[in-house]
Amino acid sequence: MLTSVHRFAALFAFGLIATFMAATLMAEGFLSYAAIADVKQAIVYALFVLVPLLAMTGGSGFVLSRRSEHPLVAAKRRRMPVIALNGILVLMPLALFLNLKAGQGAFDLSFYGAQALELVAGGVNLWLIGLNIRDGMRLRGRTSTVLQAPV
Repeated sequence: MLTSVHRFAALFAFGLIATFMAATLMAEGFLSYAAIADVKQAIVYALFVLVPLLAMTGGSGFVLSRRSEHPLVAAKRRRMPVIALNGILVLMPLALFLNLKAGQGAFDLSFYGAQALELVAGGVNLWLIGLNIRDGMRLRGRTSTVLQAPV
C-alpha cells in the first residue's frame, strides 16, 4: 500500500511540474497576456495539490527506505533535500511573485527574469524527480540498470 502511495504521489507530482512548465511555455509563446496571467494563477492554485504530493512522496520514501543501504536509495536520499529546498525557497516564492506581477499586468524585466529562473529551477526539479523515479523503477526491477544496444 505504501509503495503504491509513493509511486502515485511521485508520478502525479512529476506530471504537475511538467504541466506547469508546458503551460508556461505555451502561454508565453503563443497566447495573450491575460492567458499568461491565468496560467500563473492556476499554478498557484495547483500548489495546494503539488505540495502535499511532494510531502507524501518524501514521507513515504523515507519510511520505505529507512533501513536500506542500497546505492540507488542513497542517491534518492541525496536528491530529496535539493528538490525540497528548490521547491520551498525558489519555486514557491517565484510562483507567487509571477502570479502577482501577471495579475497586475506587469510584464516587465523583473517578470521575465523571474520567469526564466522559474523555468530553470522547475527543470532542475523535474530532472531530479525523474532521476528518482528512474531509480525507484530500477529498485523495483521494472527497468534494467544498463541499457543494452540492439544486436
